[in-house]
Amino acid sequence: MPSVLFVLVLLLAALCSLGCAMSREEKHKLRTQVVEMFDHAYQNYMDHAYPADELMPLTCRGRVRGLEPSRGDVDDALGKFSLTLIDTLDTLVVLNKTTEFEAAVRRVLADVRLDNDIVVSVFETNIRVLGGLLGGHSMAVMLKEEGQHMQWYRDELLHMAKDLGLRLLPAFNTSSGLPYPRVNLKYGVRGPETRTGTETDTCTACAGTIILEFAALSRFTGDPVFEAHARRALDFLWEKRQRNSNLVGTTINIHSGEWVRRDSGVGAGIDSYYEYLLKAYVLLGDDQFLQRFNIHYASIMKYISQPPLLLDVHIHKPLLPARTWMDSLLAFFPGLQVLKGDIRPAIETHEMLYQVTKKHNFLPEAFTTDFRVHWAQHPLRPEFAESTYFLYKATGDPYYLEAGRTILDNLNRFARVPCGFAAMKDVRTGSHEDRMDSFFLAEMFKYLFLLFADVEDLPFDVEDYVFTTEAHLLPLSLSTAALSHSSVPSNRTIPQTEEELDDSNFDWTCPNTRLLFPDPAFPHNLREPIRGVVDKSCPRPAPFREPGMGAPPLRAQDFMANNPEHLELLKRMGVSLIHLKDGRVQLVQHATQAVSPIAAEDGIRFMQEMMELSSQQQKEQLPPRAIQIVSHPFFGRVVLTAGPAQFGTDLSKSSTGVRGFVTVAEPYTGCSEITNSEYVRGHIALLQRGQCMFAEKARHIQKAGAIGGVVIDDNEGSSSDTAPLFQMAGDGRSTEDITLPLLFLFHKEGNILLEALKEYREVEVLLSDKARDRATIIKGADVVHEAEKDCQTEATTPTSLAPVGQSQSSTAESDKSEAVSSQESPDTSPARDVNPAASSDPGKDDSEKEAASKNDADSNSQSVDEMLADWREDLEAFRQMEKDEL
Repeated sequence: MPSVLFVLVLLLAALCSLGCAMSREEKHKLRTQVVEMFDHAYQNYMDHAYPADELMPLTCRGRVRGLEPSRGDVDDALGKFSLTLIDTLDTLVVLNKTTEFEAAVRRVLADVRLDNDIVVSVFETNIRVLGGLLGGHSMAVMLKEEGQHMQWYRDELLHMAKDLGLRLLPAFNTSSGLPYPRVNLKYGVRGPETRTGTETDTCTACAGTIILEFAALSRFTGDPVFEAHARRALDFLWEKRQRNSNLVGTTINIHSGEWVRRDSGVGAGIDSYYEYLLKAYVLLGDDQFLQRFNIHYASIMKYISQPPLLLDVHIHKPLLPARTWMDSLLAFFPGLQVLKGDIRPAIETHEMLYQVTKKHNFLPEAFTTDFRVHWAQHPLRPEFAESTYFLYKATGDPYYLEAGRTILDNLNRFARVPCGFAAMKDVRTGSHEDRMDSFFLAEMFKYLFLLFADVEDLPFDVEDYVFTTEAHLLPLSLSTAALSHSSVPSNRTIPQTEEELDDSNFDWTCPNTRLLFPDPAFPHNLREPIRGVVDKSCPRPAPFREPGMGAPPLRAQDFMANNPEHLELLKRMGVSLIHLKDGRVQLVQHATQAVSPIAAEDGIRFMQEMMELSSQQQKEQLPPRAIQIVSHPFFGRVVLTAGPAQFGTDLSKSSTGVRGFVTVAEPYTGCSEITNSEYVRGHIALLQRGQCMFAEKARHIQKAGAIGGVVIDDNEGSSSDTAPLFQMAGDGRSTEDITLPLLFLFHKEGNILLEALKEYREVEVLLSDKARDRATIIKGADVVHEAEKDCQTEATTPTSLAPVGQSQSSTAESDKSEAVSSQESPDTSPARDVNPAASSDPGKDDSEKEAASKNDADSNSQSVDEMLADWREDLEAFRQMEKDEL
């Protein structure tokens, strides 16, 4: 009987590890705690700060702009309009404080003035004050219709909202329709008395986070001018997106539409632009907003999302990271993914954020890709609580209730002070800043209360409303409010039919989460591998091993990714491999999945060795190489940038390079013995990346008699224009036996070579450290094509130059950590069907051959010119990116 009970206890523990349902009593306790914390913050604001905009919780007084030392742009949110009270109005109703809400509305109507001679942020004033007035109006109307409260209300908050909207409208008086970033509430943007209107730049989110509030104002009042201006700004941003990547930059010139900052992500500067595209569709029912969001979202998931990370990229080089850190504002994105219906990456990113939160108590304002503090401040931002709430709504997983409990506990333990809650100046030391932003009351307590609330605990149905970016509530019934056409011109010049959209790619309804999660362990299984990513331990000595107690641990320098025994050893140490979209391999160690504490220690040491090895290899980077097409009709005009190998012939030590005709190896992957060795012999073999190590491919084509090799990336769309080149590493053992040169081409450049081979059958290239002069290539050529005659020639093996010089071998190991991108990763993409090259006729001298091929060169000049035009466009974008960013 005791053994049965023991098994039962273990079973219950296992089930609880997947998430035990929280009792109603526990949820009620946490909900009550949320209300008490809100009361502590709100009452201290009313007692010590009102009518000032914000509370200074350390000194127990109000923050009045002009009386306190300037904090720069942060102060642009303050307009002497009792910001915190307006921002908190609808939170009072959500927390069932209807009496306090009624009193707060009366205070706003009696005390707040909007005609102050003060310059404020258009963005902050829109989302906090205009949104707060509209949310308060929505709640007042709802309570009045119920017949118990607000019976005296006659749309006074709406009248204030329209007054404020009219004061913001002058900011939109630009040729582009994008608003100025600041406006004077009394004088607008024109004239010296405004003290503004000279700015030229604004952030994408600043211009693209207007539509919900302005459309709601138009629908409530019947005046279409507000919605029309917001739509015009969104249309302009859409037109200015980078057409190849479908991404937008962070900062834009409001007059010219030129991107000032070309980095793109989902955090600060862009975040709520994406949010408002999707929510505008939800609120207004306009399919155009959803279509644009889906196009953007596909690019975000292709370039920015590296689950669980969300890394900024350059809009012209979207495969190239723009920075090595993330900001805390991106914590809203899992919640937006829930609304989109893409639950899996939402779970993964949220888990990463949760682990960072547990490591530092709060999300640092910015943190690095290895989860160290980049900016140590934390102004009590609510975005993580927001995503926690939406994930709980989508999954019903009690795990997110526990995440909410963590947020509550940390706020009480580390941020609570006698006069409210103080922002963290440094999450590492626990020091405070004399600051309690209005969004803390507007959003944090609203989302936490909703997280722990049952349906019967709420005074209204939240599903009838959409949350703005400031968590203000706008009724979905606004979608049925008709508007007359506005005279405001639109920026949209492209007809609707131009965007060739496949509706099958779009999700037009919310997901049925019960079908998404038939297995209650599914969210747990997604979260588990991520937990160990964040908690990287310091180096520690090797654990003591008794003689005969197992094999010694795997060392980084011995590791080979294609060795099944090594992969099994990694698994036992709690180390797993994540294959990134750009072909790199990331190693993640989570000690809890190791088979024993000693194995976990081995895994930690292995990861440390791998990082050291990666760092060493990065210091040994080789310069890029050139693949120059020298045969007819190119004659050296086409030069492809290639990545070198750490083994084989060192082309930098060769004065002539290696020249020969190319042919496609069979099998195309080069991962087994070459079956068309009669074609490969004396040629430069073309190979596909994937399924085995680079060195293994080199050995197979060398055995078949090749004089060189070119590995072509199997990641469709990759290009040296949009991704950093890397050097191909060895396979963990000596590569002295490899004596031919091996170069790497990304997919775009490799496809140019393959298409040339399909069209001309014989393509000769020069592998060298840099491009050679065309005149030298033509003058010194032993073989030049005469295309008309050669098309009738049977395939033979052309004469080629042998490799020059002995190879300079390197025993540097392949990159196995995230930082090293040369590790081959398995792939099952099919080989491209390209015919082997045919022979040439060497019977004419150079002058005859050049004359004979002139007509053919002219006939094919159009396709070559088109390729060169594409390259010029990409090169110009790259140069501009370097000028602006590097």
